[in-house]
Amino acid sequence: MSSPPDRRCCSAGGRALSFLRAGDPDPARLVVFLHAFPLSAEMWRPQLAALPPGWAGAAPDYRGFGLSDPDGEAPAGRARARIEDYAADIGVLLDAIGAERAALCGCSLGGYVALAALRLFPRRVAGLLLAATRAGADSEAARSGRLAALERLERDGPAAVGADMRAKLIGSSSRAHRPDVVAGVERMMEGLTATGVGYAVTRMMFRPDSSADLAAFRGPVTVVVGEEDVLTPPADGAALAALAPGAALETIPGAGHLPNLEAPESFNGAMLAWLQAIERSSA
Repeated sequence: MSSPPDRRCCSAGGRALSFLRAGDPDPARLVVFLHAFPLSAEMWRPQLAALPPGWAGAAPDYRGFGLSDPDGEAPAGRARARIEDYAADIGVLLDAIGAERAALCGCSLGGYVALAALRLFPRRVAGLLLAATRAGADSEAARSGRLAALERLERDGPAAVGADMRAKLIGSSSRAHRPDVVAGVERMMEGLTATGVGYAVTRMMFRPDSSADLAAFRGPVTVVVGEEDVLTPPADGAALAALAPGAALETIPGAGHLPNLEAPESFNGAMLAWLQAIERSSA
């Protein structure tokens, strides 16, 4: 097991990029954990603590989330915001750590960021674990939902957007039996800002279809989906896994859109199998 993660910081374009770091200092085997919307790197503590010997982990807060500095003042710069901005920060993080490559583990929005990183610097991606996410661009209905979220943000503030998301993020079993998960998600949402939320919603709304990028990737891929996920249900997970040759598909009972928090033992088992596949592929 890994030692407890500690907070680090690096500079990304003059902004402070905060991240949790755990595991062995050798960056040759590194996992970068990419968080869901509208949470922070804190969601990955159960996985950072479960890294096997020889592996290191880093979990950044996106711009305007957690302890990372935001983009420019919202909403002026939103029109230029793209999902690749978050992915470019991952490249900066790898350079700061001294890692040539990394395995990317992303949940929900984190999956979009991982696929954007694959598009930007494919040679630096050693493997992909995609949880509760999809490769396609937003449908028209989904874009309408994003626009409604931006209107809600302007009218009622970031806390209201977080409140709208809360019930969708956590599965029914966790809401009934895991008050610790509910409380943890609420804590991560306490510091939401209009800038962070607004830019994130815009980036999700305008992200491109990454299906071809995933289909062309030949590294180890694992897809994880919660059986109770209402945002990306099991059928979406199966469709995502079908895009990647040889991808493993894990459906976790009793979990919703945050399977790594709702069922950490099951998620960590899938993660460890994925890391073993990466080790075999690089041997």
